[in-house]
Amino acid sequence: MEAVNNKLNTYMESWLGPRDQRATGWLLLDNYTPTFALTVMYLLIVWMGPKYMQHRQPYSCRGFMVLYNLGLTLLSLYMFYELVTAAWSGGYNWYCQDIRGAPQADNKVMKALWWYYFSKLIEFMDTFFFILRKNNHQITFLHVYHHVSMLNIWWFVMNWIPSGHTFYGAAINCFVHVVMYSYYGLSAIPGLRPYLWWKRYITQLQLVQFFSTIFHTWCATAWPCGFPIRWLYFLISYMLTLILLFSNFYIQTYNKRNSSRQKEHQNGSTVSRNGQAKKTSQENSSQQKIRLD
Repeated sequence: MEAVNNKLNTYMESWLGPRDQRATGWLLLDNYTPTFALTVMYLLIVWMGPKYMQHRQPYSCRGFMVLYNLGLTLLSLYMFYELVTAAWSGGYNWYCQDIRGAPQADNKVMKALWWYYFSKLIEFMDTFFFILRKNNHQITFLHVYHHVSMLNIWWFVMNWIPSGHTFYGAAINCFVHVVMYSYYGLSAIPGLRPYLWWKRYITQLQLVQFFSTIFHTWCATAWPCGFPIRWLYFLISYMLTLILLFSNFYIQTYNKRNSSRQKEHQNGSTVSRNGQAKKTSQENSSQQKIRLD
């Protein structure tokens, strides 16, 4: 495995340049093997978990879900605050910020981004809750792709571009997660569900996030500052895949649901009219019988 890691590092350095050494020794970052192994374990659980639960009763997990979502809400809020304040105090350039900036600000950004990388591992619990509660319809390609890709991409980010222009995408994603995980935490309490009206807007906010990240990344290609250009192209490409997948999810979930409701409403109106017609016909028939008698 060590030989595989060495070959991976050699290939990545030939494509992206020298590896950034500032995060050397940080948990899970020196070697790709743990991240890869955790990814494989996650995929095995995604595959075997529903089969294991098939003939078992679903678990509620309500109390733990409230704590879990509250914890991720607070962690996301902390990361958002750290990234924004570090970039502000460090005088980061919004259009393009090279990896090397003010050392104190860079270090603060790197620590926040390590937590961001680690949070992608914690977020595997989203899928495990679906499995334990037997909500297997929510384990979609989009769901698995997003969780797996984010953890692995951010391992490489932390080893090659752990500061600078990288901060923006993570910061805005943390803000979205504050909104999202607060919703999930509150929705785990049945008494609060009727008052939670912003679920569909979470996906809209995510799409705004992706477009915003693409624009911010494009700025660094239009006004370059030394930030690795190949990473910028990769990020734009990855954001496009998320836009396609999340747009499809939104259309399937909300637009088609609204369309089916309209059809049900129209069918219901037809049934109502037919029912009324039948009722009127029956009443007339009864009246005729009364008259004949």
